[in-house]
Formats: sequence, C-alpha cells, structure tokens
Amino acid sequence: MGKIALLFPGQGSQYVGMGKPLYEHCVSSRTIFDQVNAVHQGTTALCFEGPSEALNQTENTQPCIFAVELAALAALQCVGVEAQGIAGFSLGEVTGLVAAGVLSMDDGLKFVKKRGRAMEEAAQMTPATMVAVLKLENPKVEALCKEFNQCYPVNYNCPGQLVVALLKADQELFLTRVKELGGRGIPLTLSGGFHSPFMTYATKLLEKRIYELTFTEASIPLYSNAYAKPYPDAPVDIRSYILHQINHPVLWEQTMRNMIADGFTTFIECGPGKTLGGFLKKLTNQ
Repeated sequence: MGKIALLFPGQGSQYVGMGKPLYEHCVSSRTIFDQVNAVHQGTTALCFEGPSEALNQTENTQPCIFAVELAALAALQCVGVEAQGIAGFSLGEVTGLVAAGVLSMDDGLKFVKKRGRAMEEAAQMTPATMVAVLKLENPKVEALCKEFNQCYPVNYNCPGQLVVALLKADQELFLTRVKELGGRGIPLTLSGGFHSPFMTYATKLLEKRIYELTFTEASIPLYSNAYAKPYPDAPVDIRSYILHQINHPVLWEQTMRNMIADGFTTFIECGPGKTLGGFLKKLTNQ
C-alpha cells in the first residue's frame, strides 16, 4: 500500500471564516483554538470574523493559520487518520514540526509568533512584494529576474508556476516583461518579499531566539522546504533548516516529486484553502 502524507499550507491561504466548522463540530479542534487563543489573544475572532485587513497582517496571519492547521490535524486524528510523512509550505513547515513531534505546540506557537513579527519587521525595512509567474518555464523566469536589481525566484510551486520576490517599484515593469515573454504575472497580496534576501534581517533576529526552543527527533519524516528532503535528527541541524527556510526558496515541486518517489500516494491538505492540492494536481497531470 502507498503511504499517506499531510500537507500544511502557508501564508496566503488564509480567509475570514477559516476553521469555524472545526471549532463548532470537533471538541479536539475547539481545544486547539482555545489553547492558541489563550497565548495569542484574538486568534479565534480573527479566523472566524476578520476583518481581513487585520487577518492579513503577517504577525496575525501566521498564528491564525497555525491554529487552523493544528485544529484540522486534531480532527483527522479523531477519525483515525495516520500519516507516514509530512510537508508544510513556508509557515506550514512550522506546523509540520509540531505534527511530527519535533516541537511542542507551545514552542511551535512561540516560534510562529516570533517568526511573524520578525518577517513583518523585515518587510517594513524594504518595500518588496511578490508575483506569481504562470505559463513560463523556470529557466525563463530565472533569467528574467536577472534583468532586475533585487529580484529573486522564491517559490517553485509546480510546473508552470514560479513565484518571484522583487522591489515594489519594479513590479509593473516586471509584469510587462512577463507578458512580453508569453507568460502571465499575478501580483500577490503579501506584505513582503518572503523566502528571499529581503528576509535576511528576520533570520538574524530569529537566530537569537531559536535556542529558547526544545527540539526532539521527528516521529515521522518531515520534508524540508529549503532542501526538499526530510529533516535531520540533530537539534543543531534542525535549527539551521528552520532558519535557512526563511530567506531561501521553497522547493515545493521538488519536495512533492521526492515524496512520490518515496512511496507517498495519498496527500491530505491539512489547513485552509486548496492551494497545495492544486499544485499537486498540476504536477501529477503532466
């Protein structure tokens, strides 16, 4: 039989109302929300009621998505779903660390809050943004990025979709160039240029705080965004993986290919939205 993998989505998957059915119908999920809300007050209200402007602020978005993902995991566990592997996209990788037993929920939430604040602070230092490029091969997008100052390919999502982080001042010209090359550019509603050198300041801030967390060996394989392979067991290596992820590209397509090669046949998106399922469908329908 094939193996089951859980996929935890990242920032950008949030929406007002997310997680409310879990809260209303699953006692274990409700407990998760209450625990997160006790530490990050207002999480439940932001998830269920918004407003979207507040929910979309990075320092709020990350704890909210974290809560929804762990609540979804609790609901799956209640019906007997047992996974043999995990992958999380960006923020979702932190949820994956908790799901794999590497971090406690308390330490996971502590890191999520610090991560969100650090990334928001880094985003405020440089006016950067992100654009999803569709219908172009990765080498063409990578070459296009070199035409601009501080323009980086960052999220290798699936065949025909690569997200770029760049200066806001360059966005319109970049979109024009994408169109000229036969592609389609979609500006993303994110507050910064994540997974790029724009986030190096956030990484430096978190380097000072990551030793406050306690790491243990993963109970099941957790695949890394930055390396597309399972996390190592040693705490020092786990720390380096977590930090490296923040200002380096997300190799999601390669991660999915590696998991399929490793025998995973069933993938369950565990969190808000259907983005990761869409990426996987494009990959498997090639």
